[in-house]
Amino acid sequence: MDTILTVNAGSSSLKFRLYEIRASRPLTPMIKGQVDGIGTHPRLRADTAHGKSLADHAFAPEQLPDVGAAIEVAASWLRETLKVAPIAVGHRVVHGGPDYDRPIVVDESVVAKLRRYAPLAPLHQPNNLAPIRQLLKMRPELPQVACFDTAFHRGHGPLADRYAIPAFLYAEGVRRYGFHGLSYEYVAGRLSEIAPDIAEKRVIIAHLGSGASMCALFGGRSVESTMGFTALDGLPMGTRPGQIDPGIVLYLLVEKGMSAEAVHSFLYRECGLKGLSGLSNDVRDLEASNEADAALALEYFVYQVGLHAGTLAAALGGLDAFVFTAGIGEHSPRMRARIAERLAWLGVELDLAANEAQQAKISRSASRVAVYVVPTDEELMIARHTLALLSPQASRRTAHQGAQ
Repeated sequence: MDTILTVNAGSSSLKFRLYEIRASRPLTPMIKGQVDGIGTHPRLRADTAHGKSLADHAFAPEQLPDVGAAIEVAASWLRETLKVAPIAVGHRVVHGGPDYDRPIVVDESVVAKLRRYAPLAPLHQPNNLAPIRQLLKMRPELPQVACFDTAFHRGHGPLADRYAIPAFLYAEGVRRYGFHGLSYEYVAGRLSEIAPDIAEKRVIIAHLGSGASMCALFGGRSVESTMGFTALDGLPMGTRPGQIDPGIVLYLLVEKGMSAEAVHSFLYRECGLKGLSGLSNDVRDLEASNEADAALALEYFVYQVGLHAGTLAAALGGLDAFVFTAGIGEHSPRMRARIAERLAWLGVELDLAANEAQQAKISRSASRVAVYVVPTDEELMIARHTLALLSPQASRRTAHQGAQ
């Protein structure tokens, strides 16, 4: 039995999925697992695709001090307990920089290039690369594929791609990349199945979770995104501010005397919903709270989604469909309803009953703009890219393209 493993590593967790490759159905989900609490209270959990528990093991902190150790434990469990040895591993890597505009088979030279983009995605890039580096040591012969969140947006035209700064900085890679690309790519594909008459038109997808962004698509391709050079830009997020006047950064550095490192940590960890509410970065906590600042944080989030939707609709020259996805977008009918109310001027008319029932289409039949809820699946997108690169010819071609 041939299988593909997908890995999505964070600062204190490592999520993995195992897919069986079948001739009749190329990728069949088998196992969904994660190692969380890395370095503090590590725990390995895994279930079958049907929800049956396969593992629930706790470890001492020193046994799993980092993400590299976590991938080693997960790989050993798959190999020794389930007798499964994947033929390839696909990884989510947030930033591909200017070098990589598509998935690529990874070697040490690729890792070295990708490490340069760690300052542009400090919460993600180092942890994304840790399991790749560990597997290169453990299993250097095992094909590994890096799938980039930036790649889906790399076809942007120069007006959407550039900042109003000198050209030499653009040549160095200072440009608007956009993120959450694996999610957008998957949702765009699902939309073509759910609503093929809509999918090729003017569509905004809202990936609303702890990390949040929105993407404008025409013909199923990204033409504009709310995120830019880093994952700080655009919508307010759980702990990130979203769009912010650069002068505030200068104020923190000059007037408040904060170090660059302190400002860096502040912007990534202390702002967004957490900063506004003073309570939590989790929408579920804020929805359950009676605190005025919690209500302000939610209203601010809704307001900003509305503002950015207007910007993206302008980039598209109109709007035919709006799609909710990710944690908030998929699971909070209240937030969807509040956002839809902000989008009424664009022609959105929500079907309240369909919204509460979590149906795929939640707009009324008379709505000028169709509204959908489409669950995302970044892991399956990673597995598909990995499978596509397994032939030696494809691997060589992609490696050559990435090195150019």
